[in-house]
Amino acid sequence: MSMETAGKNLNISERVAGKEIDFETFHEKSHFWGRLTIWSVILLTLMVPLYLSFVLGYHPGWTTILSGFAAYASIIAIVWVVEPVSYYPILGVSGTYLGFLTGNIGNMCLPCASVAQSVVGAEPGTKKGEITATLAIAAASITNAVILLFVILGGSYLLSVLPESVASAFKFVLPAIFGAVIAQFAIQKPVWGIIGIAFGLFVNLGPVPRAFQTFVCILGTVVVCMLLEKIKGQKKSG
Repeated sequence: MSMETAGKNLNISERVAGKEIDFETFHEKSHFWGRLTIWSVILLTLMVPLYLSFVLGYHPGWTTILSGFAAYASIIAIVWVVEPVSYYPILGVSGTYLGFLTGNIGNMCLPCASVAQSVVGAEPGTKKGEITATLAIAAASITNAVILLFVILGGSYLLSVLPESVASAFKFVLPAIFGAVIAQFAIQKPVWGIIGIAFGLFVNLGPVPRAFQTFVCILGTVVVCMLLEKIKGQKKSG
């Protein structure tokens, strides 16, 4: 090997090493700012309910809080583990921090990152793929925040001028959403819809305390449907 060739190889190695160091520094900064911003948002989020509960005296009671948390966790707890693991190969370190900070990962951050990587020809899991995903998520998050700002301000004004008879109808929005979700599953699995409706009638008409109605309804429906699917699978395999 000539001295000229050796020099070129050395320069290439130095440039590659430089890129490795730069990307490691980028990850270090991503961890620092990612942890700082997420913990800051967690603390700021908790400040409002803590202030309402212990300063203004509007604490709803630990039973209500724990039952609400249990009802929510019975649906979404598995996602706390599955999403970070399954999304990480596409989002990378920085994209994961940014995506979980801004939210809407499945319906905004992940699709934007995937489309951007496809457009620029970046493979998920590579350095180019991570940088592309981060820039795409950042752009989507800024756009989302700007649109939400106008919607929130406009929505508040709209609610203030609506007649009381119309505004009072908004209390049915959440039941309508749950009803739409049940209908979506019932179309594919009618038995699931029947079980969900049966548990809904049971918790509302039966002796279940109001604080535990949502938790019992959701958990009971999920458990019974899973058992039925397991039994059906055993019969097919047998």
